[in-house]
Amino acid sequence: MMRITEILKKRMTFSFEVFPPKEDDGVPKLQNELKELFRFNPDFISCTYGAGGTNVGKSIEICDFITKNNVTCMTHFTCIGHSKSEIKEKIQKYLDLGVENFLAMRGDFPKDPETGMLKTTTGGDFENANHLIRFLRETFGDKFTIAGAGDPEKHLLAVSAESDIAFIREKQDAGAEFVMCQLCHDVPAYERWVKKCRRAGVTIPFVMGLMPVLSRDPIINMTLANGCSIPAELAAIIGKYTPVRGAGEAVVKQLAADFKKAGMEYTVRQLWAYMNTDLQGIHIYALNKSADVTRIVLDSGIRLQYK
Repeated sequence: MMRITEILKKRMTFSFEVFPPKEDDGVPKLQNELKELFRFNPDFISCTYGAGGTNVGKSIEICDFITKNNVTCMTHFTCIGHSKSEIKEKIQKYLDLGVENFLAMRGDFPKDPETGMLKTTTGGDFENANHLIRFLRETFGDKFTIAGAGDPEKHLLAVSAESDIAFIREKQDAGAEFVMCQLCHDVPAYERWVKKCRRAGVTIPFVMGLMPVLSRDPIINMTLANGCSIPAELAAIIGKYTPVRGAGEAVVKQLAADFKKAGMEYTVRQLWAYMNTDLQGIHIYALNKSADVTRIVLDSGIRLQYK
C-alpha cells in the first residue's frame, strides 16, 4: 500500500470509488464486488459515507476490508456534524486501520428532521473544507495524504466560478496534495476549468471522477442534482432510448438494455477523451457494480486483464 501522492509522482493513477451499502446484508455483497475490482490491481479504492457520518460504521468496515487485502484505501471525510475533538478521534480510527489517504470535504448539508428542509450550516466546528484541511494538517502533520474536492462546472452553492477556484487554491495552500474532481460529463468544460485553475496557481495533480452511464433516470437525476450539464452526445442517447408514454413492459425493458449498452460505450469514449486532457488520474465511480465496470475497463483497454 502507498500514499496516493507517491503514485501520482510516477504515473497516471487508476482507481475506483465505492459506497457503504445501507442494507444490513450489503457489506458481504460489496466485499464480493470489491474482490472483482481488486483483480484490476487499482492504485487505490475510495469509500464514501453518508452525511453526518450516518454510515460511518460500515465505511470503516469497508476501508478495513480494502486495506486487509493490501489495496491502498482513501476514505472520504466531511465537516458535517464534526467537532474538532470528534475529528481527531475518527481520523485516528482510520489511521489505526492503515488508511493513509483522506478526501476532506465540507459535505452535503443534512436535512432538518422537523422541517425536512436542508440546513444551511454543517453543525460542526468547520463550515468549509479548506478550514478542515488546515486543521488536519496542523493536527496530524504529514501522517497522511489529504485530497480536496473540485467541481469542474462549479459547486452548486458557489457564488461564482472564480470564487470556487479560489477555494481550491486555498485548499492547496492549506495542505491538500491533489484535487479529486467531481462529476462532469462535459470534457471541454473540464479542460477550460483546469486552465483557469492553473492560471490561479493551482499546481497540484487532478484526478478525474468518472460516472458510468448505466441507467437513464439515475444518470439524469445525479447529473442535474450536482448542477452539471448533459452534453449533446449524452442527451442524444437519453432521447433515443426514452420510452414513449404507454409503452409496454417488454419495450421499456428492451430500451433500458439498449440504453445501458450505448451508455457504457459512451463512458469508454469519455474515458479516452479525459485521458487526452491535463489530468493525472482516472477515478471510476464503481456504483458497487463490478460486472458493469469490468466491461467498461476491459473495453477501454486501460487494463487488459485481471490479475
